[in-house]
Amino acid sequence: MSETKNVTQQSDETPEQIRVRAEKRARMLSQGVNPYPVALPITTTIAQVRKNFSSLEAGDETDEFVGLAGRVVFLRNTGKLCFVALQDGAGQRIQAMLSAAEVGIESLGEFKSSVDLGDHLFVYGRVICSRRGELSIMSCPGGEGTGAGTYETAPAWALAAKSVRPLPKTYTAEDGTEVSLSEEQRVRRRELDMIMRQSARDMVRTRSKIVKSLRTWFDEHDFIEVETPMLQNIHGGAAARPFMTHMNAYDTDLYLRIAPELYLKRCLIGGIENVFEINRNFRNEGADSSHSPEFTMLEAYQAYGTYDTIAQLTQDIIQNAAIAATGSTKVTLPDGSEYDLGGQWAQIGLYESLSEALGQEITPQTPRDELIKIADEREIELEDYYQDGKIVEVLWEELVGDKLWEPTFVRDFPVDTSPLVKGHRCQPGKVEKWDLIVRGFELATGYSELNDPVIQRERFEQQSLDAANGDPEAMEVDEEFLQAMEQGMPPAGGMGMGIDRLIMAITGQGIRETITFPLVKRI
Repeated sequence: MSETKNVTQQSDETPEQIRVRAEKRARMLSQGVNPYPVALPITTTIAQVRKNFSSLEAGDETDEFVGLAGRVVFLRNTGKLCFVALQDGAGQRIQAMLSAAEVGIESLGEFKSSVDLGDHLFVYGRVICSRRGELSIMSCPGGEGTGAGTYETAPAWALAAKSVRPLPKTYTAEDGTEVSLSEEQRVRRRELDMIMRQSARDMVRTRSKIVKSLRTWFDEHDFIEVETPMLQNIHGGAAARPFMTHMNAYDTDLYLRIAPELYLKRCLIGGIENVFEINRNFRNEGADSSHSPEFTMLEAYQAYGTYDTIAQLTQDIIQNAAIAATGSTKVTLPDGSEYDLGGQWAQIGLYESLSEALGQEITPQTPRDELIKIADEREIELEDYYQDGKIVEVLWEELVGDKLWEPTFVRDFPVDTSPLVKGHRCQPGKVEKWDLIVRGFELATGYSELNDPVIQRERFEQQSLDAANGDPEAMEVDEEFLQAMEQGMPPAGGMGMGIDRLIMAITGQGIRETITFPLVKRI
């Protein structure tokens, strides 16, 4: 009984409810009752019972016996008839009724003294509909019945798992909504959030539907899913600050992946002409409503595609994901408004839209001094190491990007901020790149991929110079990737999209709501 002793010998600072529940656990163990049994005679689920017996009316009774389990979310255990509501993982509930006449005075007394809100409880009995019209299980010990799940030795009830920590209290906010946890608590204690809020459980299922829809779409269009390294000798594939770690076995420093791009392109070179990956990326940068240091990324590459074909692909998979998650491309945001992801999305030029916002023409040839002057006049902060193209992008983000509401492909970016992108086929100083903006935030990006190894080496070398000049996001020269590209990489279109941001676009929630367990600062 040493395990019992460890739990019951708690400090005086232990909350009273936890102390009482721990004592109940200890008492049950001392009586030879396991509050955490390995198996129970479960015959069905709450959802299945609700489906199979939905036609019962108030007062109806059956001879169908079932055994099921769920979390106790309501409990009224006074008198000779006790009521308990059990909830499954999807939030469906069913009522169980325990009467002294059916289970016996002793069993009912043990139920009252042992079961608390939050416990996982097994009940066995007949399916009935109460006089008030509530589908219920009239608990009774195993006996004669007509159901396929009849057990002669099944207990009327049993604890499936004792909760030694009580559920949080629920209170009514000023707007009439029921609240159990603060926003900070919901993020830090996601398991409680999922217990207490249907919307938290729904988000997990929505995310699963969206990811499944992506994989299904790519499979149906002959794309191959691969997995590329998360621990890398050189960080590359995106302009971002990496996390570093150390591998003891090789006594070498490594980077956590910021993007899978360079490895996926090596798949293209190797003959996997339509390839994609859904996996984790890590960027040692800020965290806010649309950024997380650890996030899930989709990247896909299509041999002989361009940034035009990959834009259509991106639109298709997003619209398909919206339908999979909500049944429509018109999605409902938290404030009740509708947002339309359907139709053919708008396309604008980055330089052209910036010129319109400024009232003066901006081109790749606009002098740096002029760009800095424009930023100073509008009190837009710039870093000394910014390339001319980076200044253009910062100006665009401040003056145009935040104001875009409808889904919009912003096309043709500066060459000096896009080292992995093919130069524009007819506009010098630009590359064939787009960013997809939805409700003011970037959802995805796509390229006509650079496949000339000589130009790629020049771009990498310029990135090294940028790093020496103070750019913390500049890439390193990746010789292995360059050697691979020298074998011949087919022309291709490529895209990258944050899965968490895709869910933001479809649900209207912030990024911490879309990630099941987001990284938060320790307290």
